[in-house]
Amino acid sequence: MADNQFVRKGDVLYVIDPFDFEVAVRIGKALVDQRAADLEVKQAESDRRRRLSDLATTPEEQQIFAGNASQAKAAYAAAAHQLAQAELNLKRTNVLSPVDGYVTNLLLRVGDYALTGVTNVSIIDSNSFWIDGYFEETKMAHVCVGDRVEAQLIGYSKPILGHVKTVTRGISPSNAAAGTQGLPNVDPIYTWVRLAQRIPVRVAIDTVPPGVPLVSGMTATVTIRQPDAVDRQTWSHRLRTTLVDPMFDVFGAGDPPRPNCLQSPSQQPPEVTALPYARVPAIPSAEKIAPGLTPGIDASPRLP
Repeated sequence: MADNQFVRKGDVLYVIDPFDFEVAVRIGKALVDQRAADLEVKQAESDRRRRLSDLATTPEEQQIFAGNASQAKAAYAAAAHQLAQAELNLKRTNVLSPVDGYVTNLLLRVGDYALTGVTNVSIIDSNSFWIDGYFEETKMAHVCVGDRVEAQLIGYSKPILGHVKTVTRGISPSNAAAGTQGLPNVDPIYTWVRLAQRIPVRVAIDTVPPGVPLVSGMTATVTIRQPDAVDRQTWSHRLRTTLVDPMFDVFGAGDPPRPNCLQSPSQQPPEVTALPYARVPAIPSAEKIAPGLTPGIDASPRLP
């Protein structure tokens, strides 16, 4: 593996020395065998005491053997789960790429330590690029979901084509921080001219021109195109251009906002992204792991 190399989903990125994890698996298997044998014996003893007559045993003795069997069952289940965790850790010694993408900022070398929660290799997902455009709030009345978008990357003549996917519904105001007493901390200095807030608009990429690379973090000039004139020549549009628009121009409010620009929450399809995880395997019965440990335990005791 090399820096900036393209990898497929499932390709091995790097391998952790598996010796310690293999030892943990062997110890876990031995412990499971021990706990299964102990469970088999104590469960058989408890069943035998339960079937004996009152002359051969007492209720207290039956409760003691039943409790021992329950404790042995819990210990066996704990050992089985520990073994499953050890096997999963051994499987994870081969670190695989979760997506198709590019290796970036590779600083890992042979002999380095892999620590839990520390990033060793970063993968840029080649199928998840998007564009964020930051538009003044005075322009948001003309931004609609589905509008055509042209993004001109710095240094490239051909634009990337896309469409408006979503519009952010909230930004952090500068006066939202709480003061020392937990009250709003409002700046007392205001000028007559206030800068317009910038609203993030998420753009989905539709077409990338040949020869234009997609690099995360690049800068682009984003232009939102209004619908074609043919699409807007409806009776409602003609009514607005003849009656509504002149009224807005008289009052100095500019063009009226386009109706039904943003999708309602019920219309947006849910996007569910789940991380791969390992399911807890079923615990095998102790009889399969330690069969035949208690032959003849149910037989009646022979007299001397």
